[in-house]
Amino acid sequence: MSDKIQCLIIGPGMITETEILPAIYQLQRIGVISEIKIVGTRATSIKALADNPTLKTAFPSQSFTGYPDHKKSAGSGKTSVRKAASQPDLYKEVLAALPPRQLVVVALPDQIHFEVIKEVLKHDQHVLTVKPFVLKYEQSVELEKMARERGLLVGIEYHKRLDDRALMARRRYLMGQFGDFRVGQAHLVEKYYYMRSNFQNWCTCENSDAFTYIGCHFVDLTAFITGLKPTGVTVHSKAEPWPNGNLGYLWTSAQVDWENGATLNLLNGFGYPEEGAGGNTQGIVLHTAGKDAAGLISHSDQFRGVKHSILKKGTSPGNTAYMEPNPDFFQMIDKGGEGLTPVGYGYRTIENITKQALRINQETEGLDEKKALAKRKEIVTAIDREGIVATPANSSYNVLVSEAGRLSITNNGRPVTIEYGKNPRVKFKEF
Repeated sequence: MSDKIQCLIIGPGMITETEILPAIYQLQRIGVISEIKIVGTRATSIKALADNPTLKTAFPSQSFTGYPDHKKSAGSGKTSVRKAASQPDLYKEVLAALPPRQLVVVALPDQIHFEVIKEVLKHDQHVLTVKPFVLKYEQSVELEKMARERGLLVGIEYHKRLDDRALMARRRYLMGQFGDFRVGQAHLVEKYYYMRSNFQNWCTCENSDAFTYIGCHFVDLTAFITGLKPTGVTVHSKAEPWPNGNLGYLWTSAQVDWENGATLNLLNGFGYPEEGAGGNTQGIVLHTAGKDAAGLISHSDQFRGVKHSILKKGTSPGNTAYMEPNPDFFQMIDKGGEGLTPVGYGYRTIENITKQALRINQETEGLDEKKALAKRKEIVTAIDREGIVATPANSSYNVLVSEAGRLSITNNGRPVTIEYGKNPRVKFKEF
């Protein structure tokens, strides 16, 4: 029986450096993943990842195969790492050489998820993608159909689903202990150093915005806890310049309406002070009500009871001497043995999706193709129904929210409604 799965990561950027690659390295360390390949468009980004000192300390005996090959490009020949031309289609070549039903991680800007995931599915690969999944509902339907026809898993990295506090709240809500969700507030503002990052090159008005990129986490979390569907979206923002002059919706104020009449207000942006103690500022409060009583779900996701003040701040963007680190999301700690060990619900989400993909392969190994395909479809359907791993089937409401949000924000905050039924769609609200 195949006891491991290969992993290809498409996109060597910030999220790969800080979360995805450490998790994948750990899964390789414990025998879940065999080979690791990472493909980008330039050798410079691959080299930066390979040379990352934190990763070298945490995983001293591990490495990956990079595309472009930064080792060859780094020589004194005609082509250097810095001068090498961009290769936007290189990932297609690497995909073509991958055996079927391995794990491909898509860690790319929002607006190119659809075309890349579609290419991955054409090559019969399981998918783990960063959020948001795609930006249009029809794209979600197309990709879900492709994956289902091939018996492939598409897992979306909505990591808040595996935060224990979310799972606690979900269980109690679905048992009826909170009553019904009535009104809520949530916020997630990333640190200001995002303003100087690669975000200024792609998170522009025509592609995405703060609500689409990070607000989707709390839309998904609210639906995950309550089981309710969102039915309307209004997003306000003013286009402002990034440092390089590109215009973006850097701050957003949104209202999401729900099928039971409840509303959730969300504030998102890229401007939490760099000297702020947390890695960002975020949290959610849901007010609920039942017969003759009121309920409350309140999660402070920024401060989780830990305060550290070190003698000198680090050199990475956003580092501070005084800090309030989150021990629950993603940390690398010394648990004995070689290097460091990733812990937290960020790691557990990647681990869960990876192990589900491997499970699909293992439980269908040795069957003839017809029976294997039927069994793969059966397992994927069970994962959809269980609802812990976010999939196109069980989180399509969030794609509708993204589409509605983009329609609203690009039309000066005009309210947009979401219609379900046979052919779900978004449209401007009628008064």
